[in-house]
Amino acid sequence: MIKYIIFDFDGTLVDSMEIGITAINKLAEKYKFKKLKHEEVEHLRGLSIPEISKYVNFPIYKIPIVAVEFYSLYKNLMKDLVLFDDMKESLEKLKKKGYELAIISSNSENNIREFLRNQGVRGIREVICSSNIFGKDKMIKRFLKEYKLKKSEVIYVGDEHRDIVACKATGIKIIWVSWGFDTIDIVKDMKPDYIINSPKEIFDIV
Repeated sequence: MIKYIIFDFDGTLVDSMEIGITAINKLAEKYKFKKLKHEEVEHLRGLSIPEISKYVNFPIYKIPIVAVEFYSLYKNLMKDLVLFDDMKESLEKLKKKGYELAIISSNSENNIREFLRNQGVRGIREVICSSNIFGKDKMIKRFLKEYKLKKSEVIYVGDEHRDIVACKATGIKIIWVSWGFDTIDIVKDMKPDYIINSPKEIFDIV
């Protein structure tokens, strides 16, 4: 039986595409890599992280180095950050039905908690973050151990290929959301356990 529902943040709970591009372009000015254009978004959604790194001519191994700076810029743009449609209501419904909710993200914990507070989103018991964009499996394992949870008692909700990789590595099921960053073409070979097109569908699955 599912006890905990873990959510990714960017691209799953919130639509941060626009402010993400703005922050990346500010870094592009400083570190001299290619800026992103808003009309390129659909093309970028069909690329993996290594492919995007190559596309903008920025070495992937340097991403963790600039992550702190990126999320500092992100913080200053959070006034433009919004929850996806029906997300707040869906979280409230899940909490009311007795599910515990958590967030595991590569964003900054301070950014996430400030956003949740400003939006009046309550009931998120735990927010776990790491600047390592490929380290979610370690965070999930730590979460399971800390809360003494079986793999069958947890389900993850995310939008990216790396979310599916992390869940496969830890043996927990994943709900992949179609409204996030990655397209179905990027993730279909990974065979996510569930695919949904609306936050309301999460309740039906759990």
